[in-house]
Amino acid sequence: MLSRDEFVSRYGGVFEHSAFVAERAYDDGFVGDELTVDRVHTALVAIFRAASPEERLGVLRAHPDLAGRLAIAGELTEDSKKEQAGAGLDRLSAEEHARFTELNTAYVEKFGFPFIIAVKGLNKDDILAAFETRIDNTRDEEFATATAQVERIALLRLETMLPGR
Repeated sequence: MLSRDEFVSRYGGVFEHSAFVAERAYDDGFVGDELTVDRVHTALVAIFRAASPEERLGVLRAHPDLAGRLAIAGELTEDSKKEQAGAGLDRLSAEEHARFTELNTAYVEKFGFPFIIAVKGLNKDDILAAFETRIDNTRDEEFATATAQVERIALLRLETMLPGR
């Protein structure tokens, strides 16, 4: 069985810059000897869902803007960099980048957290379409959608780290 430090070191970044999720999952005994995608994801999601609204908002705010300033500056986490590149967000035209910047700004002003979507399997057009649709949601709808997307991102990340389900 992994020690607490090993577990947190390995899985603390699954929920973007939010090691408290892995720490609490370990401390609460959610983690056993058999570390599978489903087992670890279930444990981490249970902690995330039990977190206070302010803590969940903090997790949302820890995510980078899509094709935003951190990407341009090369300051994304390795996971975020790979995810955004896989969707082609590192190869936007000047016009596409301007549209993403405009939507990112409007979205954060409206909701108070960045637009979050699990980009695996999507391309820039899919992402823009979702962006343009979701910007019309209410804050409660978008908070629920964004938290569901964070959970999906966590699952996708775990699938690259652990054996099957």
